[in-house]
This record gives sequence, structure tokens and C-alpha cells, in this order.
Amino acid sequence: MTVLSTSQLFTLVSDVHRNLTVAQLVEQAVIRDEGVLVHNGALRVATGKYTGRSPNDKFIVNSAAVHDDISWSNNKPFSQSNFDQLYNRMLAYMQNREVFVFDGFAGADENHRLQVCFVNEFAWQNLFVHQLFICPDEPLTTEPEFQVICMPGFKAIPEIDNTNSEAFIVLNFEQRIVLIGGTHYAGEMKKSIFTVMNYLLPLQGILSMHCSANVGPQGDTALFFGLSGTGKTTLSADPNRRLVGDDEHGWSNDGVFNIEGGCYAKCIKLSEQNEPQIWNAIRFGSVLENVVIDQELRTIDYDSDAITENTRAAYPVEYMPDIVIDGVAGHPKTIVFLTADAFGVLPPIAKLNKEQAIYHFLSGYTSKLAGTERGITEPEATFSTCFGAPFLPLSPLVYAKLLGEKIEQHNTNVFLINTGWSGGAYGVGKRMSIPYTRAMVTAAIEGLLDDVAYDLDPIFNVYVPTTCPNVPDEVLKPRNTWLEKQAYDRQAQDLAKRFAKNFTKFGGDISAAIAAAGPKA
Repeated sequence: MTVLSTSQLFTLVSDVHRNLTVAQLVEQAVIRDEGVLVHNGALRVATGKYTGRSPNDKFIVNSAAVHDDISWSNNKPFSQSNFDQLYNRMLAYMQNREVFVFDGFAGADENHRLQVCFVNEFAWQNLFVHQLFICPDEPLTTEPEFQVICMPGFKAIPEIDNTNSEAFIVLNFEQRIVLIGGTHYAGEMKKSIFTVMNYLLPLQGILSMHCSANVGPQGDTALFFGLSGTGKTTLSADPNRRLVGDDEHGWSNDGVFNIEGGCYAKCIKLSEQNEPQIWNAIRFGSVLENVVIDQELRTIDYDSDAITENTRAAYPVEYMPDIVIDGVAGHPKTIVFLTADAFGVLPPIAKLNKEQAIYHFLSGYTSKLAGTERGITEPEATFSTCFGAPFLPLSPLVYAKLLGEKIEQHNTNVFLINTGWSGGAYGVGKRMSIPYTRAMVTAAIEGLLDDVAYDLDPIFNVYVPTTCPNVPDEVLKPRNTWLEKQAYDRQAQDLAKRFAKNFTKFGGDISAAIAAAGPKA
């Protein structure tokens, strides 16, 4: 069947609110009782049952045009006939309803951007995409290259629609459309377009990356890879550097560009002292998801996880104090892989050669943090390929090959930084202090670790600096922070074995040099 154009789609609905201003969208959301304004001017909303992404409900239509490109071991197929049926049922749901529409772009680089159109059931979700994606300078008059229809009130019937639950996120690359229903969590819209860009960009020789990026006073670019909750947003919000973007970027032959136009920060335990830039960015026009508030005073309790650990703030990048306004920067001088090690045994900072970098990029070790996905209630050790497996439609080797080529071509330094636990595993040790982590990041990207001595960690096979400015030397070697040294040894060996077991999935597709660059169990 043929997907309707936007003009055809709009003939079904009773009214179209297209490209409203921020103030108009906030006003509509409040009038419709979709959310409330809190003391700092932000719009606070609740997403109900779904307070995080639902990866088991995400599908890709298995059409002939894309079948050979998609890595089906990492993605769930959805038949064209099932898509057609679901699409028709969604169209029926939309009849005689009002919709909110945003036309904009994904991709700050004009040579590699994607024109997108979001059709939303709720004003607050349209405000979300208005702030998260790139607004055009002038009204767009052409048909979008990709269409996203998000109708949270429309719930799938698994017995009819062949979904796994009432929620669904279905990407159809051939017909260039995304259907989202059954879940109110706005992050599904953001990540569906990221998945689209992870399909389109590598086919053009551009590395798409789940990372934040910033630029120093000398024009030096740094990238921060990591899953949600590992510190991408926090650590890239550096008062001494300009922010390019906090989550998704492309790396072309010309340099780095932001895929989005906004930030989507976790705000559990947010404090003005530790994260002043993010704190001050949450104001009128920002969207706060699932934070706990005082119903009368409308003050925010950032420390409360009564609803979820995955409380979120969405705001445009220009709400940050010092940004790269066009979202484009040069080739990275430094790459940082962020991991939140729940076992508390990885070094807080280590330098990686190219083979080690590819190994850890393919491994993508971290801990899923509570609330980021449904069902996660405490940190859980996991391996997420390329630090973003849920968003990768292609084989991980495609992204790894591009990364290796670019590291070599631009002589980029790579560091692994553990923002997780120190002095013991989760429940015993403590989370690495943000000031120490910031000091390590600063040292890495400013070249302060270029001339220090390094020790090769005997288990994790990475190069650990013996000293780092503004960080106690004993912190740099995690074994020193454990009271029970033998307990550390057992835990470290256990994690090393997990690395090795996980890496076997790549089989003979990986060179011997890369395979040998991992931990030594």
C-alpha cells in the first residue's frame, strides 16, 4: 500500500496546528491539561505507564529493499502486511482528531540533513520535538523525507497487530515513515529518528554516533560516547568549552555535526552546584518528564525517584550558555568512551590504542541504569555494541570500521572513563565523584596526560596513567580503593570473563589484533 503524503493525511483530521511557536504549544498543553507549569517556567508532564524506552516493542519493516542491509540479530522484523494493517488502523484512529505538526530537520550539516515531519496527538509532545530537532529558517514547502506519526492514545492489539504489547515503534525505511503508539514516552520519537540516521548516514560513508560533543578555546573537538546515564550530557556541559550537542552526531569528511537541535538530559539528583548549565537551561519552553513536584508550590524535587529514576529535561541547545550555534565542528582531537561500571573494578581513566578503542567500541560495556528502560530497577551490567545497540539497524562492524578509519586518519586520542562505582560494587562502593571525573576529562582533552607514565592494567589490558591533575593517585587504580583486595580480584576476573564471552559473538569477523586488545581473563 502507499503511505499518505502529509497533505493527504491532514484531510483525515479535524484540525491541524502546524508549526506553532513555543509559547503557543505551552499554552495549548496547559489548556488541554496535558501538563502544568512549574516554578522555573518549565512544562512538567507525566508519561504514565511508560517512563522509559520500550526496546521490545520496536520493529523494522522487513521489506525487500532493506532486508540485506539490516542486522536482524539486533532488530525485530515486522512484515509489510502487518505494517499496512497497523497503519490503516492508526489512520482510522486519527479521523476527526486535532493534530500538532512540526516540520524540521535532523542533521545540522546542510549537506547531510534529513527533512522530517512529526504528527502528534499531544501539544506537549510537539513542543518536545520542536525543541529537540532543528527548526528551519523559513517555512518548509516540500514533502518531508521522513514522517513520524505519534499517537500515544492508539494502543495496539497484539493478537491482531502482531506486536508484543499495546506499545509499538515501527520503522519503515522503504516507505520512510515511523509509527509510534501506546506509549507516551517522548524519547521514542527522538530515538526513532536517530535509528533512521544510523541507517542513512553510514551508507554515505558518514559515521553516526551516540555521543555528545564540545569544542575548546583552540577549536579542538572532543566526543563523549556512552549510554543513557553515563554522563554524556553532564560532562559535555563544560563551562570552559562550547557545546555542539549532547547525544547524537555524525562524523563526515568535513568534521562533526549535531544530528539534533536540543538536549534531553537525565535530571535525577540534578543540582545547581554540580550541573549549573543544565540547571539553568530548565526554564520556560523546557519539558520536564516525570519529575516529582509540590502540587501547590510547583517546586521540583529533583532527588525524588518516586515516579522513575529516568526523570528527563528537554530543552533547545541554545538554552545552554555557550554553544556552537550552527552545530558543526572540526575533526575530533579526543574521544572519550564513558562507562558506568556497576562492578566498581574498571579503572576510572585509561588510554586506548586504535585496536583497544575498536574492541571497547564494539563491546560497549556499561550498566543499564534504573528507569532508562522498562523493568530495570537497579544498575545491571550490560554490553551495548557501539554504546548504542538499540539504535543500530546495520551490522556493528560497519560502524566500527568507520571509527577505526577516522581515528587513524585524524590521529585521534581515545580514553575510557568509568563514571560508575569505586571502592566496591553497586551497593557497597560509591559512585565516582563528578569533580574527579571532570578533572580526568579535562586532563584527557587538554593533553595533560600526554607525557605522564602509564601502567598496563594486568586484567583489563588498558593503559592507566600513574598520575592525573586534581585526582588522588590512589583513585586511579581501583584495586587500591577496595578494602578487600581479593574481592576486587575476583570481581575483576569475573568482569574480564564477561567481556570475553560477549566478544565471541563477533567470531572470525574481527582481526586477531582487535580480539587480543581486550581484557585478559
